[in-house]
Amino acid sequence: MSGTFVGMPAFPEAAHEAVNNPTLRGNLRHATHTIRAKRAKAVAEVSDWSALREAGKQIKDHTLRHLDRYLVRLEESVTAAGGIVHWAADADEANRIVARLVKETGESEVVKVKSMATQEIGLNEALEAEGIRAYETDLAELIVQLGRDRPSHILVPAIHRNRGEIRDIFTREMSEWGRPAPEGLTDTPAELAEAARLHLREKFLRAKVGISGANFMVAETGTLVVVESEGNGRMCLTLPETLISVVGIEKIVPTWRDLEVFLQTLPRSSTAERMNPYTSMWTGTTDGDGPQTFHLVLLDNGRTDTLADEVGRQALRCIRCSACLNVCPVYERAGGHAYGSVYPGPIGAILSPQLRGTASEIDASLPYASSLCGACYEVCPVAIDIPEVLVHLRERVVEGGPVTREGNKVVLKPAKGHAAERAAMRAARWAFARPGALRAGQRLASRTRRLHPRTLPGPGKAWSDSRDLPAVPAEPFRDWWQRTQGGKGDAK
Repeated sequence: MSGTFVGMPAFPEAAHEAVNNPTLRGNLRHATHTIRAKRAKAVAEVSDWSALREAGKQIKDHTLRHLDRYLVRLEESVTAAGGIVHWAADADEANRIVARLVKETGESEVVKVKSMATQEIGLNEALEAEGIRAYETDLAELIVQLGRDRPSHILVPAIHRNRGEIRDIFTREMSEWGRPAPEGLTDTPAELAEAARLHLREKFLRAKVGISGANFMVAETGTLVVVESEGNGRMCLTLPETLISVVGIEKIVPTWRDLEVFLQTLPRSSTAERMNPYTSMWTGTTDGDGPQTFHLVLLDNGRTDTLADEVGRQALRCIRCSACLNVCPVYERAGGHAYGSVYPGPIGAILSPQLRGTASEIDASLPYASSLCGACYEVCPVAIDIPEVLVHLRERVVEGGPVTREGNKVVLKPAKGHAAERAAMRAARWAFARPGALRAGQRLASRTRRLHPRTLPGPGKAWSDSRDLPAVPAEPFRDWWQRTQGGKGDAK
């Protein structure tokens, strides 16, 4: 995976800046509360939601267990349908492949469908370095691009912007990228959408090369699927002469029938719709209809390393619905930029440290960007136990140990800054393994409880400033049990 956003500090420092921005917090609170309420209503309409959720989990787990087999079948199916398959081990290789394919067409500009994978590898920047300009056509991605900003949400990348800010961006920046914003543009949604439509239409009609991702790839038929709500995806997928799709290898499903599950769960969990307004599917090429050249770039970029982790691999089930972001109390207050990745929120806190490793300061801090409340697990349509993976990754950060990086088994050293935590855990392990020592410690703590401070000293002070330390009982439980014969003595 490509590096973090340039200059990003660790999550606590970045989040501290975000929580002190009242405009940002207001934008996030309004948007996340609105989306989560609509989602809950949409999901409640489906009587067999739990069964669909379990089916999605089982399909994804089965596919991941047999990923090698299904990837080969996908390549065969795409090739038979007239497409060309390329394999990219990492971001650099994927960017080189796409840049070469665009250059071979003789074009110097491309239109893009919203794609997390291309953001992950930094494709726009790589194309710009090769003299190729990429135009984002999703409305929120257009706002981010024109504002020289970074996405902060999986589904709504410009969730941190309000309508007034968007109007100012359009007025100031559109003319540098193409058709300028209309005179007297206001911040009403209809006018903003119309300004974007007029700005993008000429690009759709002019572009000869389109670049997309995909929500799903069907191994059985070689079909790719993109779901969206604006129609820009349909334009990018049908009008250009050449289509290049960059897709993570985990997006595969075995059969056409498997789509039946995800085309019910994804729209309800993401946009709170019964079905997406635009569901585009294409299989290779067809003479005289749509792009005449189709390239599929299959992206690994840390995914097979993640697959090697028996606990962490469940993150690869993710269908990018963003439901976990909308219920997360940490995301709601810190926003997406604090995560230093195109994958923010709870799913980003477990996916980015696995795709990129935990060597950087921010990646080592992401597993701690959670209260472990479990709300993310409850709403996940493929039942990813995000709290379980967070705790697993915290252990990796603190203790180090064997992991797979770039296909090789390596042993990570414990991260810096956790010496006190490791010492505390070792002391606890020693005490729990020695009942006599544990009993003596409990009695000592009870007898000296009047001397205990109300706040912790040193680094623990930040924790106890906002929390009450639990009171030590006057008598350890074991002593009480022996004295009362398991409570029988108190009953008398």
